[in-house]
Amino acid sequence: MARRAQVGARTVYVRFGTKAALLKRVVDVAIVGDTEPVDVLGRDWMQVALTAPTAAGRIAASAAAGRQIMERTGALFAVAQQAAAVDPLIAAFWQQGREQARYTCEVFWTRMAQDGLLDPAVDLTWLIDTTGVLAAAETYLLVTRMTGWDLDAYQDWLAATLTRLSAAPGG
Repeated sequence: MARRAQVGARTVYVRFGTKAALLKRVVDVAIVGDTEPVDVLGRDWMQVALTAPTAAGRIAASAAAGRQIMERTGALFAVAQQAAAVDPLIAAFWQQGREQARYTCEVFWTRMAQDGLLDPAVDLTWLIDTTGVLAAAETYLLVTRMTGWDLDAYQDWLAATLTRLSAAPGG
């Protein structure tokens, strides 16, 4: 890494401290696509998912955002998932990522409900929890390994599944 950055190894350790912290930074940058200090919810592509005028538009934008994140981070998530099994600091970062992803689902579905784009009969807590699992990095890694899907198929599956889960009970 230091060689590629054309700096000394010591410089990398001074900046990041540990390999785990370096991996976290690499993953964080890959998730959003750049080094600007704007989190996922503040990104233009996520704002579309939070503000589109229809439920279908928001779900499509959310699935597109999920695809975009997985396209940049899928391989990194695979490495981080394996490393989390043996490194407590990476495991803590991995759990933090899960919590942030679930929070993003919470914001998304709560906003949908507040904007009148969900049937009031939908169990919001269940929907947040269930879609949090479906949109998780582990699920992306599992489903693409099991099915061999490419990113287009993953995005289509995610959009269709979110649409079905958000329908009113019996609807």
